[in-house]
Amino acid sequence: MIWTTRPRSDRAGLAAIEAGVGARIVLLHGVGLRSEAWNRQIDALAARYHVTALDMPGHGHSAVRAGVTGISDYADAVLAAIEGPALVVGHSMGAMIALDLAVRAPERVKGVVALNAVFERSPEAARAVQARAAELDGVTVADPKGALARWFGTNDTPERAACHDWLCSVTHAGYKAAYTAFAHNPGPRRADLARLFCPALFMTGRLEPNSTPAMSDAMAALAPKGRAIIVPDAAHMMPMTHPEVVNAALLDFAAKVLS
Repeated sequence: MIWTTRPRSDRAGLAAIEAGVGARIVLLHGVGLRSEAWNRQIDALAARYHVTALDMPGHGHSAVRAGVTGISDYADAVLAAIEGPALVVGHSMGAMIALDLAVRAPERVKGVVALNAVFERSPEAARAVQARAAELDGVTVADPKGALARWFGTNDTPERAACHDWLCSVTHAGYKAAYTAFAHNPGPRRADLARLFCPALFMTGRLEPNSTPAMSDAMAALAPKGRAIIVPDAAHMMPMTHPEVVNAALLDFAAKVLS
């Protein structure tokens, strides 16, 4: 089965799935998920590159870390775990982390891909996501129904089932910490995007209500070497639901950045 658990190695205290040889690509998942969310990308990319998919603190096989409260704290944990320079690819909250890394450690990031990334949420969207974060107590399992409905609608698929299992098994404190960091970060600042001098790809789905196409287009316009791709029939879980399109874009981008 495509979403089954894979063996891990240890990278500076973060659990990692590693595959392939060659130039390095690092994959960073979103809130409540784990490295297996990248399984289809790992298989496609590892044929040409060394791929490292990291479990964020408190997710997958990585332990909760005290003091990890903001996006830059997660980025620091990633920075300690990777050997650079690398192409860094993030999804959702992972995209926030990837962009933070690219701005603060440009010597370690050859290129950055932000999939389904948030940028300047509307006041209504910010209030909604922050209210969801405030409901988490860090002790009990968060009801996954709302997240799954936002990600998949009513579609009952293996991808939805896998995400259900991951959301129910993530450490409660780790989920609360990550969701709170995600909810209170509006995405990269305009000034930071303007000094993002590495190649940058911003990609989201046309049906994405939260990490909208307008957000990706705006970020790509601000980044000196930015480009946006909007997938017509995709929504939030694009790496899982539309792997062929995502993989083709990643392989094309990697060929240019890592050559």
